[in-house]
Amino acid sequence: MRTLIGHSEWVNAVALTPDGQYVISGSRDKTLKVWNWRTGEQLRTLVVHSEWVNAVALTPDGQYVISGSRDKTLKVWNWRTGELLRTLAGHSEWVNALALTSDGQYVISGSRDKTLKVWNWRTGEQLRTLAGHSSWVFVLALTPDGLYVISGSRDNTLKLWNWQTGEVIASFVENGEISCCAVAPDGVRVVAGDVSGGVHFLRLQGP
Repeated sequence: MRTLIGHSEWVNAVALTPDGQYVISGSRDKTLKVWNWRTGEQLRTLVVHSEWVNAVALTPDGQYVISGSRDKTLKVWNWRTGELLRTLAGHSEWVNALALTSDGQYVISGSRDKTLKVWNWRTGEQLRTLAGHSSWVFVLALTPDGLYVISGSRDNTLKLWNWQTGEVIASFVENGEISCCAVAPDGVRVVAGDVSGGVHFLRLQGP
């Protein structure tokens, strides 16, 4: 067991590199930090965001990290060098959640502005906006086949989207604001937690 000390405020997000050697953390202190978690060594600090870092996602090849912030932007980094490659701007409120497609080409963001946005993170192009929630989007999870994204919101709903078309496939209403969700490897079962303490199990298809 080891505790990594370095941030000066809450740590909101963490992501492990695919090789399992490094962890990247995002914090309310407006920074990302890169750590060798086995030794506890802090390798570098990524500083550009002007507000809290709420979400961190690594590309499948492990080469780049994308951060989402209360400053309403996504930023793409080469985490090995600390170089900021580009900023993705389009949300009108905080970015709370990120999900990268399995092919590594696109990133989906969820925001306090009640929308999801689909981006080509390599070019910075915003491809589409998914609108349907009536309150903040807190969490995102992609199905294993990469075809659908699930969003959880303060409006007490989970929504299943075809992110390539923007179509809402299904919507599930729960007892409280959705604070977390995950999709099982079979792509059929979803588990979600809400702020009232409930844990919900859902099926996306079949009886």
